Amino acid sequence: MKKTGRRAARLKGKEGGRQAAAKNKMKDIAYYNGAITPMAEMTIPLMDRAVYFGDGIYDVIYVHNGIMFSPEDHLDRLLTNCGLMRMDFDMPKQELRALLQSLIDQLDRDILHVNLYVQISRGTAPRSHAFPKPPCKANLLVFAHGFTPRADKPFYAITAPDKRFQFCNIKTINLIPNILANQASKEAGAEECIFIRDGFITEGSHSNVSILKDGVLITPPLSEWILPSITRKHLLQVCEKAGIPVVERPFTLQEMMDADEIMVGASLFLLQRVLKIDSQQAGGKDDARWKRINGDYLKRFEEETAPR
Repeated sequence: MKKTGRRAARLKGKEGGRQAAAKNKMKDIAYYNGAITPMAEMTIPLMDRAVYFGDGIYDVIYVHNGIMFSPEDHLDRLLTNCGLMRMDFDMPKQELRALLQSLIDQLDRDILHVNLYVQISRGTAPRSHAFPKPPCKANLLVFAHGFTPRADKPFYAITAPDKRFQFCNIKTINLIPNILANQASKEAGAEECIFIRDGFITEGSHSNVSILKDGVLITPPLSEWILPSITRKHLLQVCEKAGIPVVERPFTLQEMMDADEIMVGASLFLLQRVLKIDSQQAGGKDDARWKRINGDYLKRFEEETAPR
């Protein structure tokens, strides 16, 4: 065979290998303590404490173009939560980050928007309320799948009393009050339920809440009643860079209804502008600042997740 023929054959073989690899890419993926399968095939032990106690924590990372958005922020919060829950998870942060990226890299490249879920439970042990003795190794569960970003359409919310327990600052998998509240919002034709505790807004069932009034962003201060939201953290940074004053203080339902703008934020839908609460029109009065804040946030997201 001539050299050109051999080279063509090699190139054809490489191309065929790439095509075969592309075909073998996964539509979704799950990981559990070293085992990797499609999500539908993953199993976990019955005695994982996450199963019968919800004894675990989690985080969710938006992956765009195969790139995690603000992974350091999310992993720092995850590992901080491990400490608050007194869970023995010994994987170094950078090793965990590399593992997550390796799972993302196994997904079909055509999936541009990915929901990456990371969960750590206290371990696998017979059911007992107290921690296992001797301590058992924490379990790591990860899964990733594509999702469709929320369309640009009006965002409505309802309100409800905040009946959650006093560890809202820890991102635990115990979410029954949040689930019931969010279901109530769906049944009311809305997309979020905003909690009220002792007359003041805390947060949404799966989002943080802030308002704009007279050019100032007002957001509830962090406490045991509020998750230290990554989106909230970014929002404050965006406002600071744009020269928009920020005040961290409680605000009432009436203040929210009278605000110029009402914003909710979450990892998978970033920032959303609320235009109706409890079937009443609200917000939508400071279009210029809303567009500036949202535009700057989207720019940050797009720059960080741009294809490399």
